[in-house]
Amino acid sequence: MFILFECEYRGQRYAGLGLPAPGVPIPLHPVSDAQLREAVLAGGGPQALLRSVTSSAATITVPAEDPELHYLPPLLPGTSGDSLITGFMGTHRSKFPEPPAPDEEFRAPNWLIKGNGSWLETNGRPLTVPASAVALLEEPEVALVFVNGQDGTPHYAGYTFANDLNDIGLHLQNPWGWTPYAKLCDTSMTPWLFLGAPPQAVAGQIIIERDGVAAWKGDFTCGADAIFQRVTDMVDHLFAFPGLRRPGLVNYLLLGSDKASYHAGFRIADGDRITFDLTSHGVVLSNEVRYAPVPDTTASAGFAGWEPPAC
Repeated sequence: MFILFECEYRGQRYAGLGLPAPGVPIPLHPVSDAQLREAVLAGGGPQALLRSVTSSAATITVPAEDPELHYLPPLLPGTSGDSLITGFMGTHRSKFPEPPAPDEEFRAPNWLIKGNGSWLETNGRPLTVPASAVALLEEPEVALVFVNGQDGTPHYAGYTFANDLNDIGLHLQNPWGWTPYAKLCDTSMTPWLFLGAPPQAVAGQIIIERDGVAAWKGDFTCGADAIFQRVTDMVDHLFAFPGLRRPGLVNYLLLGSDKASYHAGFRIADGDRITFDLTSHGVVLSNEVRYAPVPDTTASAGFAGWEPPAC
């Protein structure tokens, strides 16, 4: 399995291959903002992407712990409106009374928009949530990455992993209307793009730390084997909508999650650190939760003294 990543270092965008190891210097290859996305659209599969990464001879090597090294979500465009994070809900088999029959008719799961790609955070970055959150829930998920061609055809690039943090407490107060509000929490994503088909099985452990001490732990599984629907059906159905096929758009599709800490009775607090140890794939996603301060003014205050122009 080939893995690549992109990062920023001292104002320049770079790409690298494989998973960096602690203490081992990292070779980086300079790339342009759109270089790897264009390689996806050009075809040729993983080998073409690898050639695009290593096409420059101006390789540099940086320390793995260099504070100026900032990893990026896979294939993230520099323009925020050119990428979209969306997710499926209610996909895991544990949420259905019985497994699907082999010939069962596809029924599309619920789906929602999380935001544009500029809202994504990577490893180590804080996740901001509304200070009014009722009860937070971490969600370890597989994220599929697609790049749309100029004709609107989605091109699959690979997969990575994400934490679809959300306010499940708010969702449960009004499941049919308040879910979009509940999902307005930051999403974190590993920077590693796995150049292969969507994974059948992903296994790992969730660790939530409070004041530097593990306060809750739980195992999790995700991937195609854990999902009630067929992933190909989910993707085909979603891309039937033209709005998702806008030329040049990068789509991050979150495939859904199983039950986690909230369902075990744990409640995430401001300052807690959520870590996904994805043991099956040798990567970790770790972020601190921060409650956003409440603005000093309300939305209505902005209308004080405002009057419509005279006709």
